[in-house]
Amino acid sequence: MSDITEHRQVMMRLNEVRMLGTTRMALTDELVSLSLRAELDPGPEPQRTPLTEAELEIFARRLLHESDGAPLWVFAYGSLIWKPDFDAVEWQRGAARGWHRSFCLKMTRWRGTRTQPGLMMALDRGGRCNGILFRLADDDRLGQIRRLIRREVGTIEDAATVRWIPVETAHGFVRALVFWAGPKGERVSRKLPLEAVARVLARACGHMGSCAEYLYLTVKHLEERGIRDRNLWRLQELVADELLSIHGLNGLTESP
Repeated sequence: MSDITEHRQVMMRLNEVRMLGTTRMALTDELVSLSLRAELDPGPEPQRTPLTEAELEIFARRLLHESDGAPLWVFAYGSLIWKPDFDAVEWQRGAARGWHRSFCLKMTRWRGTRTQPGLMMALDRGGRCNGILFRLADDDRLGQIRRLIRREVGTIEDAATVRWIPVETAHGFVRALVFWAGPKGERVSRKLPLEAVARVLARACGHMGSCAEYLYLTVKHLEERGIRDRNLWRLQELVADELLSIHGLNGLTESP
């Protein structure tokens, strides 16, 4: 199949989506596939200090102690929604007041490279974030906390972004563990315009996938659970337009 034929098929599907209105995402599987490419893992960032196994164990036991035997809830607002690394026995929607999603973390690994850095979501101060609360199984709670730390916290510097926050639910407030809340340091770029974020997300890709894919999966799974984040919804439209422009698809039209 020629590139032009593939491009025409992408345009046909995109036009179908747009004709159906705003209930369907502009960013599609086909467009996301254009953002993917093979990249080598560059390895740990030299300026950051990896957690040792001993430090990880101390950290995990501290969080276990802080959970105080109460039900252990984890607040997911990004990839933990669609790629959890724990055993959840219950989930419900929740709102973290005083926090909002922000593509504010520059990354040169995972979904970006040193020559084409990406952006990762974190929770930043202000506003409200609607997300998913997962209750972890009580069996092997320490082991599950270890798994979460290995996935989310690779360095000593990152450990400061793990905190307990109150999350509002339909049944009242629960205390939940959240990762990447209030990051600080040279990697943080706050209040970037959505157009600037979209340009990065449409182009960045690393050995674990692309930033466009990360955005797509987050929006898709939020929608499936009845949550629409206004900024993310606008952002997926902008990233779709960027991908169309990058791959020269904006001018293609279908013959009658």
